[in-house]
Amino acid sequence: MTVNIVIGSYLEPELVKRIESFSDDIRVHYRPDLLPVPRYACDHSAPARDLSPQQLDEWRDTVALADVFFDFDWNEPASMPERAPNLKWIQVTSAGIGSFMQRTKLDQSSLSVTTAGGIHAAPLAEFALIGALYFVKGIPHLMERQREHHWQRYTSRQLKGMRALVVGFGDVGREVVRQFTALGVQVTGLGRPGRTYEIDGLTRVIDQTQLESVLPDVDFLVLCSALTVETQGMIGARQLELMHSESVVINISRGQLIDQDAFFSALSNHRIGGACLDVFEEEPLPADNPMWDLDNVIISPHSASTVQTENASLVELFLENFVNWRERLPYRNRYNPVTGY
Repeated sequence: MTVNIVIGSYLEPELVKRIESFSDDIRVHYRPDLLPVPRYACDHSAPARDLSPQQLDEWRDTVALADVFFDFDWNEPASMPERAPNLKWIQVTSAGIGSFMQRTKLDQSSLSVTTAGGIHAAPLAEFALIGALYFVKGIPHLMERQREHHWQRYTSRQLKGMRALVVGFGDVGREVVRQFTALGVQVTGLGRPGRTYEIDGLTRVIDQTQLESVLPDVDFLVLCSALTVETQGMIGARQLELMHSESVVINISRGQLIDQDAFFSALSNHRIGGACLDVFEEEPLPADNPMWDLDNVIISPHSASTVQTENASLVELFLENFVNWRERLPYRNRYNPVTGY
């Protein structure tokens, strides 16, 4: 029986061939002429093309063929269950899809959806580590002296022996723990109440009720948690006031975890040492947002997870889950509408 796979975002030709050649019963439907044009390598959220009515009909006809979808339909994702009556499973290209699933009501459908959890763990952890080192080794000071052509020896701090609180123990959080502890950072982790975690290197595990008790001793607060009812706004004025003046907030999860007004106030008044941010409450970050002008903030345009090898990794994950789907085995990274991730 032929399995019709529709690819919903751009893939390199060799990766399309990798899928096509994986099994004799696969038929791949790939229309790069109708897909959004990537703005950079591994772009899965490019704006839609200006297609003619005929081209849109061609795309809708392609969607209707799907038994399996690689990525969401860029055009009308909310109506995928109705427009693709044989669709059973979607492999998406992002790890955090909770709000999208709720907004489109796909979380109420019978579709199986698997996320890209784990694909972005290493690059996000590396970004978090860069953020920590940037402030600890005094890079802003060095850059200022370089601009001034001024040679003056100075004293920096040492990362080894410093203390981090990592919030969230998904693939990203676990990789952050691994990379930070490898460099001698003492890591406390914040997980879900009632859960036990076996993660090498953790000094201690707490839950959200204990957050405020540990914040005064934290040098780095690394946010890796999914956006849920429990985590939204978990870092506000009270929590930021408890942190010491050289502490750094690193956010590689979602901007909504932090009260943005309180955050800007703490940073602009140097109540905390700095921030390394890949995510914001409003994206793209508006050009007139005052956060751009703070000298103690690193701003990344939600790109810390995107590396040149991402599509190849996504295709391997897709093929792994394709075997699981066909053999009726448990999926890797199946989305849970109850937890939202």
